[in-house]
Amino acid sequence: MSLTSAYQHKLAEKLTILNDRGQGVLIRMYNIKKTCSDPKSKPPFLLEKSMESSLKYINKKFPNIDVRNSTQHLGPVHREKSEIIRFLTNYYQSFVDVMEFRDHVYELLNTIDACQCHFDINLNFDFTRSYLDLIVTYTSVILLLSRIEDRRVLIGMYNCAHEMLHGHSDPSFARLGQMVLEYDHPLKKLTEEFGPHTKAVSGALLSLHFLFVRRNQGAEQWRSAQLLSLISTPPAMINPANSDTMACEYLSVEVMERWIVIGFLLCHGCLNSNNQCQKLWKLCLQGSLYITLIREDVLQVHKVTEDLFSSLKGYGKRVADIKESKEHVIANSGQFHSQRRQFLRMAVKELETVLADEPGLLGPKALFAFMALSFIRDEVTWLVRHTENVTKTKTPEDYADSNIAELLFLLEEIRALVRKHIKVIQQYHLQYLARFDALVLSDIIQNLSVCPEEESIIMSSFVSTLSSLNLKQVDNGEKFEFSGLRLDWFRLQAYTSVAKAPLHLHENPDLAKVMNLIVFHSRMLDSVENMLVETSDLSTFCFHLRTFEKMFAMTLEEPAMLRYAIAFPLICAHFVHCTHEMCPEEYPHLKNHGLHHCNSFLEELAKQTSNCVLEICAEQRNLSEQLLPKHCATTISKAKNKKTMKQRQTPRKGEPERDKPGAESHRKNRSIVTNMDKLHLNLTELVLAMNHVHSFSVFEHTVFPSEYLNSHLEARLNRYLESLLRQASSGTITLSPAMQAFISLPREGEQNFSAEEFSDVSEMRALAELLGPYGMKFLSENLMWHVTSQIVELKKLVMENMDVLVQIRSNFSKPDLMASLLPQLMGADNVLKRMTIIGVILSFRAMAQEGLREVFSSHCPFLMGPIESLKEFVTPDTDIKVTLSVFELASAAGVGCDIDPALVAAIANLKTDASSPEEEYKVACLLLIFLAVSLPLLATDPSSFYSIEKDGYSNNIHCLTKAIIQVSAALFTLYNKNIETHLKEFLVVVEESSFLTLDMLESCFPYVLLRNAYREVSRAFHLNRVLASTH
Repeated sequence: MSLTSAYQHKLAEKLTILNDRGQGVLIRMYNIKKTCSDPKSKPPFLLEKSMESSLKYINKKFPNIDVRNSTQHLGPVHREKSEIIRFLTNYYQSFVDVMEFRDHVYELLNTIDACQCHFDINLNFDFTRSYLDLIVTYTSVILLLSRIEDRRVLIGMYNCAHEMLHGHSDPSFARLGQMVLEYDHPLKKLTEEFGPHTKAVSGALLSLHFLFVRRNQGAEQWRSAQLLSLISTPPAMINPANSDTMACEYLSVEVMERWIVIGFLLCHGCLNSNNQCQKLWKLCLQGSLYITLIREDVLQVHKVTEDLFSSLKGYGKRVADIKESKEHVIANSGQFHSQRRQFLRMAVKELETVLADEPGLLGPKALFAFMALSFIRDEVTWLVRHTENVTKTKTPEDYADSNIAELLFLLEEIRALVRKHIKVIQQYHLQYLARFDALVLSDIIQNLSVCPEEESIIMSSFVSTLSSLNLKQVDNGEKFEFSGLRLDWFRLQAYTSVAKAPLHLHENPDLAKVMNLIVFHSRMLDSVENMLVETSDLSTFCFHLRTFEKMFAMTLEEPAMLRYAIAFPLICAHFVHCTHEMCPEEYPHLKNHGLHHCNSFLEELAKQTSNCVLEICAEQRNLSEQLLPKHCATTISKAKNKKTMKQRQTPRKGEPERDKPGAESHRKNRSIVTNMDKLHLNLTELVLAMNHVHSFSVFEHTVFPSEYLNSHLEARLNRYLESLLRQASSGTITLSPAMQAFISLPREGEQNFSAEEFSDVSEMRALAELLGPYGMKFLSENLMWHVTSQIVELKKLVMENMDVLVQIRSNFSKPDLMASLLPQLMGADNVLKRMTIIGVILSFRAMAQEGLREVFSSHCPFLMGPIESLKEFVTPDTDIKVTLSVFELASAAGVGCDIDPALVAAIANLKTDASSPEEEYKVACLLLIFLAVSLPLLATDPSSFYSIEKDGYSNNIHCLTKAIIQVSAALFTLYNKNIETHLKEFLVVVEESSFLTLDMLESCFPYVLLRNAYREVSRAFHLNRVLASTH
């Protein structure tokens, strides 16, 4: 074939397009197989009872289905023909895509054979790789097609419906049906097809031999070669890491195994005629029991190969080789890969440490980073596919690794380093391209003995493109684009690899070496992210979720691995890379998998961490209890006996010797580990994991790991909402303003819960310290939810008593009429109870806010001053929006405000479209009236007894003050009304309210009455105390 036709055939372009298209078709076949294997997602027609006879008939007669004369069998299909067409069109077109893909692959492979192309992975890397990829992709498509059990029914049913609807078969059906029949036994047909391509395929595979042998070395050989070590030869540390075949250094071993196994499976004739082919094949068979076709679909290497070769004459020795290789894999591969993983954990940790300390080395040693990623990925994927598929084994430990998390973590660390220091990499390689590669390439081009015009134009453009680069482009953040250059080099590989080319690449290896180097260097400028995906993508876990979850569970059982557990949610970010534009319907499912597992891993880590915190708290409480006075009785007794008795009494048999508090801190041996030591170690490791990264993205969602821990701690520590505040509402706990804490009221026959231990000033400060401003904001929002739920009920009570309350409001000064109206009110006790609950909640919030203020003042004293000053500038005349904004800022710092912005916002969210602002305002006014006229009922409650010691009432009615003030302020702020005016309707203690003055109170309720009441209560209290002491 002439050189001109080689240009016209566009081999490079076709290989590029067909490989991408093939991946899309392969994923569509996978998706159909997956969909049809699950009854939940299977096309409904395949499950209907009425369709059974039609399905059997179509399957039996396929592809020669007589639609017109088979109405008896195809009646149900005729009835639903339109629905069948609508539902099965995508399935049918996917099968047509397979047929068209096969046609294009046939054509291209025949063209390549006609051109007598020379393949060598070390020279024309892109050309050879694309050729082998196409063969593997095509084979995988056909194998997956044959694994879709319902393929005949799907194609046949669609065509029947099409013929019924349009009066003729689909134009593609005849060829499609024939293709499906041919591939009922796919490997038999494929080996027939690839017989003519044996020379090209075997030549490409043999070029892998040296590389494959080198990449299959064991851990000991890696160790003796000091693989991936930057410090083994310090003088060469800054020398650039180069290779004649840069891309081969990080080429996946799994990919090479797939090429070799499938290549020799299809072109098996060379195994009996070529000794080198046989050696490479046998070496490959000793590596894996399974190779991946697509995602979790695998090829059982030895079984499939043995089944095929057993049916062929003259392959007895090859069958023996297969059996021998299988025994070798079963006996040795588990330990072989386990040792390699162990070596990689040490070597990559050293590499990561050096690069993190000296990121400048990422310039000359970038290749090492990508090699490390590729090696880790190969070992992880080997373990995953064998763990998933090897179910019966005498050595299960070969397919389990309790330290896998460390390897995954190191992979993520190297990726993060490369991303973080991408500018270092770009600056180094830009100078390399402009100041070295361009000059070397120019010299090589000038020394070529033959250089046709087309090739000369391409290579000259390489030199001019590279020479024009300068460092300012990196400094200015310019985006580089070298995909055109790389595609031109791909074209050049194709032009110089045909038999009749004037310029042969294999005769000019220096050109290949420098161009392969240039390709790597150019990718360091514009395709670093693509390189990371190519070398370290672990999206395979998206399709091996059971194994993924088992590895995570195993990690949580190993204390030393806990710090690396964050790698599992980070890997969920890889799942986005397994999507393809030809199968958009997969995207939501893959997204759900990624987000669900990321969420579940982080939830579990947060749960473990919060459990560990609470266990430490419980352990500390146990240690603290040892210091209680009741535990020192034995010690005091023994000391007293020593003074009175001359001889020490021997302890009674069976009586345990109690350790003194603090004995756990005395260590006789450093190896002794207490339970507290273990808990602190676990907590340290878990906290390191949760705080390793600030945030990361999973399918466009930004994930903050520390927030999961915060939410768990908040949920555990917000026991105040469920325990303390509920008991305060029920009367078993009371607020003591004198002690600035909630205190428990003793009850006979019940275990005493010391509320003061959890709610005093120091505890509030500790709570604020632990939760922080955001946690306290979350706590506040929860409290406000409880408050608004009570306000909703109060509004309902007001609405029920609307008419009576309106009359009371207008006849407040008429005692006779009031006497008849008050008994008509319903639920007065309920109003007081709910308002008291609100007061308790708001009182607790005020205490928590005070704790936050103290903590905030301690941490940010220079910020607290301006916030307090800004609050002081707010006056009643200030615009309400400005006032609320300032108060919101002040509240976030724990500073108390006249109007609670959180309460205003919470009540504002209660507004309904059904009621107008005027009606809402009227209800707010009547609520105050309802409260005012209900207050006398408190006198009839026996628990309404004022305690001087507590400075409050046992039924918490003293909290009503705070509730009325803050709820009123919030309501009337919301309705843009004057707070002072409306509070005149209600008497309240002046010192609690910033809206009322002493003169205003004196005019309504003389202070002398209050003074006399306080005096009487105090006199009774002291009298009772004297009587009690006398008795």
